[in-house]
Amino acid sequence: MTGRGLAAVAALITSALCALSLGNALYAYMALLLALLLAYGLVSCLWALFSVSFDQRLTPEKAARGEICTLTARARCGCPLPLGPMKAVFSYGGQEEEYVFPTGLMKNSIKTLSVPARHVGQFDAGVKRLEVCDLFGLFRMPVGIGKNIGAVTVLPRPFDIEKPRLTLGEDGSVALARSQEDYNAPEDVRPWRPGDAMKRIHWKLSSRKREILVRRFETPAPPDTLILLDCDTPLGGENVPEGEEKLVDALCETAVAVARMQMEDGSPVRLPMYGKRANEFASDQAEGLALLQEMLAMQPFGGGEDFARVLNLELRRMRRTGATVIITTRLNARIVEAVSHIRRMGPSARLYLATFTPEAETYQPFVAQLQHHLVEVCYVTPA
Repeated sequence: MTGRGLAAVAALITSALCALSLGNALYAYMALLLALLLAYGLVSCLWALFSVSFDQRLTPEKAARGEICTLTARARCGCPLPLGPMKAVFSYGGQEEEYVFPTGLMKNSIKTLSVPARHVGQFDAGVKRLEVCDLFGLFRMPVGIGKNIGAVTVLPRPFDIEKPRLTLGEDGSVALARSQEDYNAPEDVRPWRPGDAMKRIHWKLSSRKREILVRRFETPAPPDTLILLDCDTPLGGENVPEGEEKLVDALCETAVAVARMQMEDGSPVRLPMYGKRANEFASDQAEGLALLQEMLAMQPFGGGEDFARVLNLELRRMRRTGATVIITTRLNARIVEAVSHIRRMGPSARLYLATFTPEAETYQPFVAQLQHHLVEVCYVTPA
């Protein structure tokens, strides 16, 4: 019952008492009218409550950041009595808004809402509560719509970056040339074809088989590009509206940009995630980018492993790594020491610092120390 309904009940009681105490028929008529209004409101509201059907659909369920999703909600009421408009509470990303569905006898009321994909992540989106109301606003009752609220997955959107440089001599071409000059360790032999170099002919085997055979050498696999992403709670967005969400966008989209750049050339990429949802991405095909985007969108940033410890744990991979890309929102002495240690292990290193204040003086000593160890430092300003 609404506040208006409570006022009507109070007026009904007062009118009834006045009619009994004063014997005035006017008060009796007023009490009877209020009773009829309350009865009509209760009956119509209960009838609508058990005759309403509701469904909603969110399209698309996956969208890149910046795109627009569409929520289509449909309500149908089977009550023949006149009713007040139905009120729907729409929820998205922890925020709620109220919308009104007009009511009509056996008519579909359709509401189309735009759901902007503002930030990377997975968010509930849809009508979470629906209420029916009588014509006079005396009663308001919630309709059971079940747990059919949808969810939208907002994927990070890559941008163009400069290709990370692999350590000199570790891009695979030098190793390939070295293997082709090692005549004592062929992988296999094959018949000679026009254009083959004479020095690749296996003379002893050719004389034994009585045909010209040349050595075939194994092509070494290119080294990995290791992306180390800080999955802990982002720092630096406390004084900016939606600052933490924007920093998460910057972290994820930088990681996707680096991975796309490498996988387009067939270079293997590895991205371990030490967040609340521990996972690891590994691929050397451009088709794997969609999987990486989804994994990042479903990663809850916060409460993960300490990032300096993550950098030290990943030192075991450096023998097979050609380039290391570190993406974080924090820069301190422990992280600088760990990144410098990675660089001393051999692979090239590039650090992306996502921050709203790239000119802050607190970063300068750490940046200078990293550059002294030949580590590239790049800034990413959240959109």
